[in-house]
Amino acid sequence: MPNSKDPRRGLLIILSSPSGAGKSTLARRLRDWDASIVFSVSATTRGPRPGEVDGQDYHFISEAAFKDQVSDEGMLEHAHVFGNFYGSPRAPVETAIEAGQDVLFDIDWQGAQQIRNSGLGQNTLSIFLLPPSISELRRRLEGRGQDDEDVISRRMLKSWDEISHWGGYDFVLINDNLDATEAQLKSIISATRLRRIQQPHLTQHVRNLQAEFGEQS
Repeated sequence: MPNSKDPRRGLLIILSSPSGAGKSTLARRLRDWDASIVFSVSATTRGPRPGEVDGQDYHFISEAAFKDQVSDEGMLEHAHVFGNFYGSPRAPVETAIEAGQDVLFDIDWQGAQQIRNSGLGQNTLSIFLLPPSISELRRRLEGRGQDDEDVISRRMLKSWDEISHWGGYDFVLINDNLDATEAQLKSIISATRLRRIQQPHLTQHVRNLQAEFGEQS
């Protein structure tokens, strides 16, 4: 009989935000919370940078191979950025969600839209993180100490375009406190895991209830 140990179907968890809104930190916290959540490893046509490991940081493939996968619908989403292609391979994601694992995507609104429109769209949970203010967003970018002023200015210019697509997401959170936002993310994921479509065993359970009801009538 179906019980709480019945396997569920995994989620495609999309986490998007402008740079500096806390997305990377929260993604790491989600993995610490539940190690069964796996990151989607993107494919790219650019060469590996020092220290990057094929299959761990990216799947490094040729442009021809990348385009073949796109033609064969082997990419859930893809984009051309600064002369190189990036995309999310479909096969490992399908394998993971069929095994009941959630797959976490750190992508922008365009990639999110492509995944929602794919054959796996019904299993998608999309969350957008907003900063509490634009001045706070700049303060966080400057506080990281990773970019010069020119790069920060470009990121700030891009941030409004990203924020303008907030309405296309299932949930939108204002990240003014990391701990509070983390708690909200956990609640959202826990609840969405219980959606009817994520629990394929429910159909058989209802059939069993129907049969039992018929026997007792």
